[in-house]
Amino acid sequence: MKLLGAIFDLDGTILDSMFIWDRIGEDYLLRRGIAPEKGLSEKLKAMSLLDSANYYRENYGILDDVETIAEDINDMLFHFYAFEAELKSGVFQMLEHLRSAGVKMCIATATDRALVEVALRRIGISHYFGKILTCTEVGFGKSSPEIYNSALEYLDLDIEEVLVFEDAIHAVETAKNSGFKVVGVYDESSIDDQEEIKRLSDYYLKSFTERSFQYD
Repeated sequence: MKLLGAIFDLDGTILDSMFIWDRIGEDYLLRRGIAPEKGLSEKLKAMSLLDSANYYRENYGILDDVETIAEDINDMLFHFYAFEAELKSGVFQMLEHLRSAGVKMCIATATDRALVEVALRRIGISHYFGKILTCTEVGFGKSSPEIYNSALEYLDLDIEEVLVFEDAIHAVETAKNSGFKVVGVYDESSIDDQEEIKRLSDYYLKSFTERSFQYD
């Protein structure tokens, strides 16, 4: 069946941005003149922003309330997306190729809308995507299929006509288990999972400069 729709993850898939999430906790503490503990990034990975803010209060003696800490971190993230985040190599050409072929596209991301929109506007690719769906607004993370089902509803296509582009193994698993065809995308942040991502994905891109899949 001909490819008519594409659902793109943002961070680690089309944006080279996963590193900011790995270091944001350490950067926040260093800005306050506090030396972060070894392995902090790993501890924070499973925490929400508010949970991590509470962790700083309890373990680093920061007196600001949780909401203020979260706002400070969000300000740091906003600056990154507004001024620094860049596309991965080959993404622009891929988007233009899909647009020219009449493929309808949307974003499905765990990143908050304000960060997504400011990055896409600055980079100049907002017009490729008819809709942005976020886990916060959908109400579920990517371990649940709701965001992909909502994206499919927006695209108004049969599931066989749609590809999902993802870099994280849990997201690849969810999309596959929901019946989608998946393009696994390499990102250094998930290097340890690459063999499993390759195994699960219908197609795999080491880089968007590759044209290693055909979907007709």
